[in-house]
Amino acid sequence: MRNMNRSHSTKPSADQNLLATHAEALADEALEADSAAYGVYDGDQLDREERAALRRVAGLSTELEDITEVEYRQLRLERVVLAGVWTEGTAEDAENSLRELAALAETAGSTVLAGVIQRRQRPDPATYLGKGKALELRDIVIAEGADTVICDGELAPSQRRALEDVVKIKVIDRTALILDIFAQHAKSREGKAQVELAQLQYLLPRLRGWGESMSRQAGGRVAGGEGIGSRGPGETKIELDRRRINTKIAKLRRDIKGMKTTRDTKRQGRREGGIPSVAIAGYTNAGKSSLLNRLTGAGVLVQNQLFATLDPTVRRAETQDGRVYTLVDTVGFVRSLPHQLVEAFRSTLEEVGEADLLLHVVDGSHPDPEGQISAVREVLAEVGGDDIKEIIVINKADIADPAVLTRLRRHEKHSIAVSARTGEGLAELRELIARELPKPDIEVEALVPYNRGDLLSRIHEEGEILESEHVEDGTRVRARVTPSVESDLSDFVVA
Repeated sequence: MRNMNRSHSTKPSADQNLLATHAEALADEALEADSAAYGVYDGDQLDREERAALRRVAGLSTELEDITEVEYRQLRLERVVLAGVWTEGTAEDAENSLRELAALAETAGSTVLAGVIQRRQRPDPATYLGKGKALELRDIVIAEGADTVICDGELAPSQRRALEDVVKIKVIDRTALILDIFAQHAKSREGKAQVELAQLQYLLPRLRGWGESMSRQAGGRVAGGEGIGSRGPGETKIELDRRRINTKIAKLRRDIKGMKTTRDTKRQGRREGGIPSVAIAGYTNAGKSSLLNRLTGAGVLVQNQLFATLDPTVRRAETQDGRVYTLVDTVGFVRSLPHQLVEAFRSTLEEVGEADLLLHVVDGSHPDPEGQISAVREVLAEVGGDDIKEIIVINKADIADPAVLTRLRRHEKHSIAVSARTGEGLAELRELIARELPKPDIEVEALVPYNRGDLLSRIHEEGEILESEHVEDGTRVRARVTPSVESDLSDFVVA
């Protein structure tokens, strides 16, 4: 068994307004430093300000005259111990997986005290860890003063209950942790519905009941304990809960289907307009949102945090020759992404499956970037995104090991190294996107009147002008255009 201890220092709380002012000053200094060092600021970061803001609400005073009536409580985050079972791969792979679990736990707002790994051929069917190691885990929990154990895998309901009986504190698994993070970060109506659906699907097989005391219904004169209908437990509370959850799941699926129709309509409108789509996908915290901001100035949330982005962002961008395309920032992936989430977020992930080009962002500074690539491609295959033209964008090149960058570029032939933070390689990436985007293939020759400058502008934006000449009646152009532009030019085509 391996122990991975993390120490955390705590400081006494100060006046909240002073903390907020100090935090704003530090943020301004960091912003000025970044702007001075890297030149281009990646948007207004409005989401970050909203999440970090400390608001005072007026009119909530209890008007207590004696200050001793107030009980002060210090906010205490959950203190967790991590537990993993190493069944395959190297010891380094197992430790990387536990470090990722620690990052997930900290993203959820917990304090990680220690981590343990057990080498086994397969997890114990009873308690996940072996019986002896489960007792050792209990000793670590007592010594560290933990209140939660997080297991690096998906536990069967019986395993979770049995392990809780041994360690005597709450036990959750990796899936529950990821669902909790998604629930914290979902902001849009669609995102919240998708997360709730995934949570209910996860909860349904894990409901627990406690015998006859859970009975809720029985017909006849059951209150008097006599007569027909008084025999048998009737519908137990656990059955009632299951029925309510199934009803709620059905409603959420209907709601998400309706939201999907809206998303499909918008996407179809862009397609009919002949606007190509580029999807940004990749492992969580690989720098997808930073890349979107650099390419478009979108100003979406950027944090060194897992699953900071849940709601897809669509932004307009242009190639150097003036062709318009859309960039879609999507939710990040992670190893062993819960299947409930993949199913619930299918309508969102279809933005990737419908794209013309995929920017697969990889964290070049990560200990196992190849593992990230494999995990992302596994999820993409489930949503039909595995047959799209793909560019591997190796991000964070400014802090990555040059040997790792060389290795990745050798293995992934269609790849480019960039740094969204410093701007390194972004000009080359823009040129590569312009080359790989689908080009209009319908050649037309038309005489566009001078009062229809809007059509000429569309040809520039959505097509490719091969020849252009100004004549007495208008502008004579020969161009390659999209079907929608060809339709609008039909009255002006030169035979």
